Amino acid sequence: MSNRRVVVTGASSGIGEATVRLFREKGWDVVGVARREDRLRALAEETGADVFVADLTKQDEVDALRDHLAATGGIHALVNNAGGAHGLDSVEASSIDDWVWMYEINVIATKRVISALLPLLRDGARASGHADIVTVTSIAGHTAYVGGGGYNAAKFAEHALTEVLRLELNGEPIRVIEVAPGMVATEEFSLVRFDGDKARRDAVYEDVPEPLVAEDVAETIVHALTLPRHVDLDLIVVKPVAQAASHRFHKGPLTVKN
Repeated sequence: MSNRRVVVTGASSGIGEATVRLFREKGWDVVGVARREDRLRALAEETGADVFVADLTKQDEVDALRDHLAATGGIHALVNNAGGAHGLDSVEASSIDDWVWMYEINVIATKRVISALLPLLRDGARASGHADIVTVTSIAGHTAYVGGGGYNAAKFAEHALTEVLRLELNGEPIRVIEVAPGMVATEEFSLVRFDGDKARRDAVYEDVPEPLVAEDVAETIVHALTLPRHVDLDLIVVKPVAQAASHRFHKGPLTVKN
């Protein structure tokens, strides 16, 4: 697999960082993309991945990423992982600024990156026989829940974007894969959602047996891309066993009923 090159966005922490690590372990060439240069540089030194610093909500920086990739060997796969949530308030009370931020990073940034990099992915498909686009959404993009208004709306939109893209690319050797994680205990997701309130962050996972970790989602992503090229996992919903839906999860030990 060393002749295949994948771009992973949101690579400075959580699922993105774990995905970069696992692709490198599997022998892929990897370009990790994120805003925080210090964390990217540390990841590059540890894994041997290439990195590129960019804010994906800014078109000029996405264009610079495209130009860098074109000049350094092109790409064969893209993992759209950058995203996030802000707030857990009602539709009535939630912040418009939070909604705008969630749309920008989850939906518009994903569209920017796909539009910019699709020509490079087509070149990669011509050279190697196929290319891949993976978008990491959320079960919040499939099931609504109280307090999820803005995040639900953004992730539903990102899911729709992915579905339409698959229709538009039908007939080309490009797989379009959606990975929709449930509860994942990562370093930063809930901290960002609750404006750095660690107590609220910790309460989300309290007493939930074995929530997913970033490495579990990374395994799912890499597995989907290493299947035979004619196998397309359109939608993968991955949750901890303790979670039945976005709004329903068990607390306390899992036990077999009598």
